[in-house]
Amino acid sequence: MATGWRGCMGDRVDSRRARRARGALESEVLAALWATDEPVTPAAIQQSLGGDLAYTTVTTILTRLAEKGLAERIPTGRGYAWRAVAAREELAARQMKALLTRGETPTAVLQRFVEQLSPAEGAVLQALLAGQAAPTTGPPGPGPPDGGRDRD
Repeated sequence: MATGWRGCMGDRVDSRRARRARGALESEVLAALWATDEPVTPAAIQQSLGGDLAYTTVTTILTRLAEKGLAERIPTGRGYAWRAVAAREELAARQMKALLTRGETPTAVLQRFVEQLSPAEGAVLQALLAGQAAPTTGPPGPGPPDGGRDRD
């Protein structure tokens, strides 16, 4: 019989995979860690994510985040609590670096990135590369709709 319990389980697993993009679950767990200044238990994270994930899944994700240096496990009573050890900005920087190294020519990737910066973002980048403090005129905005490509 082709449609036994395994077929049903496969459909349910496939629908769960379809709901979350790759890396989305780690991002959700990190967001839960960032939402509090105190260490948090896997059960609390599980509840904050809607309770549809298994406790063991949450624990596995936390362990992976610890292996990547993004979270740490803290003994509490008979169990453990977790906290983020990397800020959102550090994670974004790591992701940018990973994307840069994926291209065959990192210089071309950097060039395309710089071409898409707004003038304010370009000024911040120039200051940082010169070893100066970034201008503090406020956070860079989204820039012009064309991504700043029409500059001369």
